[in-house]
Amino acid sequence: MNLKKTRARSIIKKAQKRKVLVVGDLMLDQFVWGSVHRISPEAPVPVVNFERESFMAGGAGNVARNLASLGVSCQLFGMVGRDAPARQLKLLLKDQNIDDSGLLTVSGRMTGVKTRIIAHQQQVVRLDRETLGEISLKFIHRLLDRVESCLDDVDAIIIGDYGKGVVCQEVLDRLKAVCRARGIWLSLDPKPTHDLDLTGLSLITPNRKEAFEMAGMEDLTRHPDPFQDTNLLETAKILIDRLNPALLLITLGETGMFLCRRNQNPMHIPTVAREVYDVSGAGDTVIASFTAAITGGAHPYEAAVLSNHASGLVVGKFGTATTSSDELIHSFDQSSLK
Repeated sequence: MNLKKTRARSIIKKAQKRKVLVVGDLMLDQFVWGSVHRISPEAPVPVVNFERESFMAGGAGNVARNLASLGVSCQLFGMVGRDAPARQLKLLLKDQNIDDSGLLTVSGRMTGVKTRIIAHQQQVVRLDRETLGEISLKFIHRLLDRVESCLDDVDAIIIGDYGKGVVCQEVLDRLKAVCRARGIWLSLDPKPTHDLDLTGLSLITPNRKEAFEMAGMEDLTRHPDPFQDTNLLETAKILIDRLNPALLLITLGETGMFLCRRNQNPMHIPTVAREVYDVSGAGDTVIASFTAAITGGAHPYEAAVLSNHASGLVVGKFGTATTSSDELIHSFDQSSLK
């Protein structure tokens, strides 16, 4: 199968008439940009001279950013603290036309902030400020009630699990139930450190490392051809048999993607990335663009090709980047891929 530019445009145009909800862990991404000219006399660490800083919605917020950048209507659900980062996060969402009415403020809980210090286009260090630990079921139920009150005309839900507490078994069970009852597509970017029942989802998008962890396999040997990679094939089979998703999409970095379905031969989608500067948030781009494509009537393989193009574009940019619908459509010009 192949995906032509005209078909990609048609899929994206249809997706722009659909609505997607994003539920999960929210955070504020801060990027501090600077330069290094010397090592500190106090310790063997670089001294970064500050030049500028930028802020972006992170975590599930970055999934919503990717949808909004493609022109897909989206609404975001998650929890924030009663603090300055939450206010800044809401302003960023408003600027990108992302509906933040599903955000729940939880007193005593910090809005997560990830600060990346970057010098000469290289990340020097990352500082995380966040509240860890389980979230009270009282707030989980409030959040789910908000989601269930907004399901009219919804075509898909994406769950963004970043291990910060919002995505628990209660959330998964209720979302699976309502999506099954209403015929809503349900996608999940998993966090293997969670011992959760992930059965019965529409789409699961682990990267290679996550897939092996979820399957309980050791990634001892690799083959450049995924169809000759016996460990990868066995891992995919275990996940399909154990979790029974409609689709399993394993992202393989520079090797591309591996699309798997029960009782069907897997499909390999080679990467189209030409230069890789920053893989931050690439997984968010994959799940957002794939789900959007499905709502736009794409065949699973077409959705994988389209999301492969989208991720190839964002890894060629610095920071947790997104791609526009025009940029994505243009990437299907043969001249742009040479």
